[in-house]
Amino acid sequence: MLLTLARTYLRPYAGAIAVVVAFQAVQALANLYLPGLNADIIDNGIVTGDTGYILRIGAVMIAVTALQVVAAIVAVYYGARTAMAFGRDLRKATFDRVQTFAAEEVGRFGAPTLITRTTNDVQQVQLVTFMFFAMLIAAPIMGIGGIIMAMRQDLGLSWLIAVAVPVLVAAVAFIISRMRPHFRKMQTRIDAINRVLREQIMGIQVIRAFVKTDYERRRFEVANDDYRQVAVRAGQWMSLMFPTVMLVMNVSSVAVIWFGGHRVADGTLEVGTLSAYLTYLVQILMAVMMATFLFVLLPRAEVSAERIHEVLATDPSVTDAADAVDVPVTTGTVDLRDVTFSYPDAEEPVLRGVDLVARPGETTAIIGSTGSGKSTLLNLVPRLFDVTGGQVLLDGVDVRERTLTTVWSSMGLVPQKAFLFGGTVASNLRMGDPDASDEALWEALEIAQARDFVEAMPQGLDASVSQGGANLSGGQRQRLAIARAIVARPRILLFDDSFSALDFATDAALRRALRAATADAAVIVVAQRVSTIRDADRIVVLDEGRAVGTGRHHELMESCETYREIVLSQLSEEEAA
Repeated sequence: MLLTLARTYLRPYAGAIAVVVAFQAVQALANLYLPGLNADIIDNGIVTGDTGYILRIGAVMIAVTALQVVAAIVAVYYGARTAMAFGRDLRKATFDRVQTFAAEEVGRFGAPTLITRTTNDVQQVQLVTFMFFAMLIAAPIMGIGGIIMAMRQDLGLSWLIAVAVPVLVAAVAFIISRMRPHFRKMQTRIDAINRVLREQIMGIQVIRAFVKTDYERRRFEVANDDYRQVAVRAGQWMSLMFPTVMLVMNVSSVAVIWFGGHRVADGTLEVGTLSAYLTYLVQILMAVMMATFLFVLLPRAEVSAERIHEVLATDPSVTDAADAVDVPVTTGTVDLRDVTFSYPDAEEPVLRGVDLVARPGETTAIIGSTGSGKSTLLNLVPRLFDVTGGQVLLDGVDVRERTLTTVWSSMGLVPQKAFLFGGTVASNLRMGDPDASDEALWEALEIAQARDFVEAMPQGLDASVSQGGANLSGGQRQRLAIARAIVARPRILLFDDSFSALDFATDAALRRALRAATADAAVIVVAQRVSTIRDADRIVVLDEGRAVGTGRHHELMESCETYREIVLSQLSEEEAA
């Protein structure tokens, strides 16, 4: 899988890779040329006492060494640039694919593992790519070239290479085969740490409120210890790698000196030749060691590549149809006809045969007990999920026949959990309309009953908003989220229990201002609070995924027992009337 990713995302950098290969080859060849020159100096200069020969060959060696240094610098420079660009492109591709995921895919993977795959896994692949450019390209040239050059120096000692190299390769292969399963477990353990840490950071208030600090600390310790145990086992195998390489290398060097020394004593082998042969043997084993260093990282990178590919190969469940039309929504009429929806692998549908109509200038409310499918029904309108039965129509056209961009641009969604991005009040509001003026922002804030507290901030619209809006109260976050949707001036406004953190007076004032500001838009409201929806033009009552009543408040009080029970659980008979 690593090779597949490399072949796909390194293709634009073929020119830079060619430069790396060329200069790595020059570096390796220069490295192979030096031992032969050194042997000439010993045999023809030092032994004979020819100082001029020593100086001439020494000058050549210096020139070759300088060439080797320049080639190494150029190769590493272009290799690093290419590897970093590869990592950037792979990270972007993974991020872009995650951005196309519907709620189903995000829920299936989970946020922690998607974060790990986009960051840590890409880093592992990027590191191996850099090491490949920096080391592995030169390793085969040094290894094969070293064998050839050593055999040219003396054929009689070549049996030592025939023994040392296979022994080293077999030992390294055995160690790597034991490391790979542990590296796979390490990545899943990182996911677990990421998940626990993310929950604890986001839920710090709940943890402290329920005095669960020690419990959460133990949870993190367990996740951390699980990772440590796997990492230690992988490290134990990894720690055998270099001692094994050095053992084979040193034993081979001793063997060359032992057998070669006897031949030098017999006069059948020159000292320079023995020195060159020993250097070539070390270069051969060094080439194997360089490859070994990469192979230490390779199993983990291969696991990471598989995890990245799993994300890239996942097709989103909600996509544009081949014949989808890019026609803007003009009136904003929403019509749900006999809608049925089931989550993947669920035994029972969440929604069954639900009908709903929302017209421009009207407010349509959805109410029901917890788990009745209210939020799920609302999420079908902007195609966060696709219906498994029935139709969702916008202006009489099935949402699946429109492009996603067209559908989303026609709607303003205020989710159940108001989420704000790090930045300023203005930057959050302008997500609805990047070109909105300050006057338009203040108008939206006034409708959302948020103008007072924003004006009270020292910097007003430029006041800082921390990640998730953590520096604001729940009610302030909800009102800013509502203002953000209003700034967009959409044809359809969707509120998923978006008034729950507001007091009754603010709720009533907001709804009055909202009705005047959205006279030409269709408004769909999901709510638990009866006072929020009792004045709606149309109320749909859900019970166990079915629409058991549709009408106005007074009509449903008489005709729908489920609605009546919900109302009387919150209001008295006099208040309900």
